[in-house]
Amino acid sequence: MKLLLLAADARLVMSIRTWMGMDGTEVDWIVDAMQAERTLCESRYDALLLELGLPQLHAADLIRRVRKSGHELPLVVIADGDDPQQRIRLLDLGADDCVVKPLHVGELAARLRVLLRRAGPASLAQAELRHGPLRVVTDSRTVSKDGNHVALTDKEYSLLEALLRSKGRVVSRQRLEEVMNGHGGELASHPVEVHVHHLRRKLGAAWITTVRGVGYALGEEA
Repeated sequence: MKLLLLAADARLVMSIRTWMGMDGTEVDWIVDAMQAERTLCESRYDALLLELGLPQLHAADLIRRVRKSGHELPLVVIADGDDPQQRIRLLDLGADDCVVKPLHVGELAARLRVLLRRAGPASLAQAELRHGPLRVVTDSRTVSKDGNHVALTDKEYSLLEALLRSKGRVVSRQRLEEVMNGHGGELASHPVEVHVHHLRRKLGAAWITTVRGVGYALGEEA
């Protein structure tokens, strides 16, 4: 399971990462709401955890935007204080569950498992990305073109998935660097341009378009 956690409470983050990590769950932590929307477009997550009370975060607006963008992943709100009217409003706007601090992370994990079981086939559908004859299975990180397997490095795969999840939009070079380096993971030894060059060589030059001074975009379906 892979989670995106939008939170400011470092102790809460540590607790969630420690508990969830015991069963192999990966938790990516961010503190910026706008970054959360970009990240959801460029990487696949099984659920979004949203802590209320972050500076400059309007939870209702974020939930609306996430749902309007077509993201159907389970969304759990972590509330600070017992305000049932607030929780009811957020659930009506598209949150799937609300938990209240002080939080028992074991209960949170159990609630997530229930939500993922209910998601069922819809969750599985998010595990495959297609673009013309290109097919990407995100769970296994495998890529095929015209039915033939395409071997990619981890960095090349990360760039390709980010572009696929942003079809119709330009992804900045800076954002691709963040994706390639994996939210605090090992830094890439080569710049984005090198990995894009390798991707073009393996897939075909037309698959990735350079937008000068901005970044890269997925090419037209072949």
